[in-house]
Amino acid sequence: MDCKTLNLSYAETGFFTKLALDYLSKDEKLQPFYNGFPSAPAIADAIERRRQVPTNRKLLVQALQQQYSAVPLSDKVTANLALLEKETTFTTITAHQPNIFTGPFYFIYKILHAIKLAAQSKALYPQYDFVPVYYMGSEDADLDELGHLFIDGQKMTWNTAQAGAVGRMKVDKALLELVDRIEAQTGVEPYGREIGAVLRACYTPGASIQDATFGLVHFLFERFGLIVVIPDNPELKSVAAHLFKDELRNSRSAALVQATASELTAAGYKVQAHSRDINLFYLTDEGRHRIERSGNQWQVVDTPYIFSEAEMMQEVDAHPERFSPNVILRPVFQEMILPNLLFVGGGGELAYWIQLKKIFEYYKVPYPLLVLRNSFLLLNGKQAALVKKLGFGTPQLFKPLHELKNDWIRAHSANDLDMEGALAGIKLLYAGLEAQAGPIDATLLRHIEALETTATKRITELGKKMLRAEKRNHQDAMNQAVKLKEQLFPLNNLQERIENFIPFYARYGSRLIDTLYKHSLGLEQEFVVLETV
Repeated sequence: MDCKTLNLSYAETGFFTKLALDYLSKDEKLQPFYNGFPSAPAIADAIERRRQVPTNRKLLVQALQQQYSAVPLSDKVTANLALLEKETTFTTITAHQPNIFTGPFYFIYKILHAIKLAAQSKALYPQYDFVPVYYMGSEDADLDELGHLFIDGQKMTWNTAQAGAVGRMKVDKALLELVDRIEAQTGVEPYGREIGAVLRACYTPGASIQDATFGLVHFLFERFGLIVVIPDNPELKSVAAHLFKDELRNSRSAALVQATASELTAAGYKVQAHSRDINLFYLTDEGRHRIERSGNQWQVVDTPYIFSEAEMMQEVDAHPERFSPNVILRPVFQEMILPNLLFVGGGGELAYWIQLKKIFEYYKVPYPLLVLRNSFLLLNGKQAALVKKLGFGTPQLFKPLHELKNDWIRAHSANDLDMEGALAGIKLLYAGLEAQAGPIDATLLRHIEALETTATKRITELGKKMLRAEKRNHQDAMNQAVKLKEQLFPLNNLQERIENFIPFYARYGSRLIDTLYKHSLGLEQEFVVLETV
């Protein structure tokens, strides 16, 4: 794939939150909530912090080798699994739930960003090794969020009666029917049959969603040495048994998060994640349920399970896999089991991670450097040609549709649509009337001011009517602008937040992944517009 790229600041796009933009600009109000902005010197500092806290590497690698026994291993994956046993190896992580068929396109971008950061870190510090990791949030139970995808603007929903952790759900007839629909829509493309065959090989009847996602991610990224971690594992959960027990006994995280939430609110930011008294779920094949404490008893909500303190502590020791951290404790658990330096996340993830520093400090877990994930806008040749035909500059594309239309009309209309002269004349006229009437009767000034306000409003409305009429006179161009915006910004959102990667892979094959990796940024933190030529 030959491509042209243009990098924009995240602020130029208009699609990112104040918190994300303040983080990227290193606003001093946010600095107390994280542990250094990602940079070459900050990576060195993170290495030193990480080396002070041991990771149970033997247990980690044993769990991963068992997990990887289900798939053929590339040389790069085999090498990286071996590297994880060395004290001089560290990770760069991104995390995401197992959306069916990966969900939105940014799922791919996040993983490539973690891979790029590992390579960049190795170039900066060759005496160490760096392994990219995709940490699968397979215990998430929000099927409404994870159970759909968009293919070329068409929403496809998995209609299943299953409940509980999505990662433990099984591939059923309804999900296989979605594969049929995807193949029907993308099979005519050059690599449509290839990606269809991959989906069928991964999403086999009865397979768990977490295993199917693991297979698909492994297929896409094994040549880069990406390691997939599925934390729904008794050995890995055992590492955090002391964290689970402390949370159950003392509700430790709630007070720590509340203190940070108050500080964030005082600094002018909204709180992203809200803490419960106990930030753990009880996880079984039947579901993922909240745990509530009443005196010396722990109740698993909506189940018959009730535990005394001794029984609950014994349950943690015997079955740590039954305890599932929520959004407040999951990051701490993640960093307990992996020797991590950098975490790649979206704006929402960034917002809740900065609420958690006090929890990391309490449990003496190194807090990683936070990296806002890469973002792309992909344009194919036809779309790029239409942009050029309409005369838009790339940054203009991010404007709302009505502004884009107005820009086109003002640039191409042969008529004078500018109301500024008329408004300036109105202002001058009424200033003269005020000068004339004021010496006669000062009470007339208020009446003149009201007349000016009314006249200004009417002239402004006339300007809008003229603009609307001129749009009707150029309906073809307006329709083309609508078509362009719908393709590039589906549902008035960023392409990456809606569209799935499959149609793009069907068109370009594995070159898509290679090209995205080539143009992925590491520490640079900019939005990339990528045009195929």
